[in-house]
Amino acid sequence: MKNLPFSKDTLMRITDAFPTPFHLYDEEALRARVRALRQAFQWNEGYREYYAVKACPNPVILSILRDEGCGLDCSSYTELMLADAINVRDEGIMFSSNDTPAEEYRYARRLGAYINLDDVTHIDFLAANGGIPETVCCRFNPGGDWSLSNAIMDDPKDAKYGFTRAQLSDGFKRLQALGAKHFGLHAFLVSNAMDPDYYPALAKLLFDTARALHEETGADIAFVNLSGGVGIPYLPDAPEADIAAIGKGVEKAYHAAFDGTALHPSLFTELGRYVTGPIGYLVTRVMHEKRIYKHFIGVDACAADLMRPAMYGAYHHITVMGKENAPCDHVYDVTGALCENNDKFAIDRRLPQIDMGDLLVIHDTGAHGHSMGYNYNGKLRSAELLLQKDGNARMIRRAETPADYFATLDILGLDKLR
Repeated sequence: MKNLPFSKDTLMRITDAFPTPFHLYDEEALRARVRALRQAFQWNEGYREYYAVKACPNPVILSILRDEGCGLDCSSYTELMLADAINVRDEGIMFSSNDTPAEEYRYARRLGAYINLDDVTHIDFLAANGGIPETVCCRFNPGGDWSLSNAIMDDPKDAKYGFTRAQLSDGFKRLQALGAKHFGLHAFLVSNAMDPDYYPALAKLLFDTARALHEETGADIAFVNLSGGVGIPYLPDAPEADIAAIGKGVEKAYHAAFDGTALHPSLFTELGRYVTGPIGYLVTRVMHEKRIYKHFIGVDACAADLMRPAMYGAYHHITVMGKENAPCDHVYDVTGALCENNDKFAIDRRLPQIDMGDLLVIHDTGAHGHSMGYNYNGKLRSAELLLQKDGNARMIRRAETPADYFATLDILGLDKLR
């Protein structure tokens, strides 16, 4: 069983004002998580979380994180626009992109963002499109297998991201020749790692590499960016990541690498899933029940609202509101309305008896939930709401309408479609 920050009565009051389906984010829990994260790494004077915008690109959520001291990790032109729109610029932005168009580098340079280069060939490309900044970061791909991997992301040798070790040496020297004075080092090897040793192991790899590059090239290592990867417990009986213990493990690796040297780099993270994943919920209502070879429950949300179960077979816990303590003595597939058989939020899931009109809450959708939405089958993306400390909810993104769906067809003059 997973706990909820709202009761059935509160949720019914919210659904009276806002029709389902919608994503609901808990503001108080969001602030608490990012403060705990900052506390875990307070031993590093320059520490900063650069929230991965792709996880939940809503400007209200991003503004809350900005006010809590976070920067933003952007990967595209429109994510840079979001940062700019809420007055996050300069060192408040880490631009980590790949296969990057020229105009995106130029925009990032105009904003003064940190540039995290994904490939050695991008050095000359950036030099011609925005110029080489005094502080620049390079993304490292160590290759080989990674023993703390999972099925969401390939092993490093198969991943498309980053410089090889030899390319880092060459890249740092070429960047120095082009005017770079300070360097960052970045790597992202595993998504949703539940092993508490992942971050300390990654930290050791990056810290040792940073020290070696400094000794080899004389480069000033201004920061090391551990990126994301710390997971969240999607399963109800899985333990929460002990972020304080993880912080201590990283601190130990930091001292082992840098004590007695002239290097004291700042530490950055990009923990999108860890920060917002558990504070989001997809709220949906039961519309249909179907009994053929299996027992199906049809809801008014679909994979367009939450793609992860269809895409990865990912588990998301489901609470039937008002039946939290009822026995889970029924077995259901919980489905949406897409014309795809993988549009299922749960398969053979034991749940309490479900009746027409019941509200279901799908947990842990605050990262890579609404943001991965799409319009296949003509489906429209749902609204986003913010649950405030007083128990009231406010809309922070309206649901799409058919007019939104047809807006890009305005060139055809099909007025009746709008």
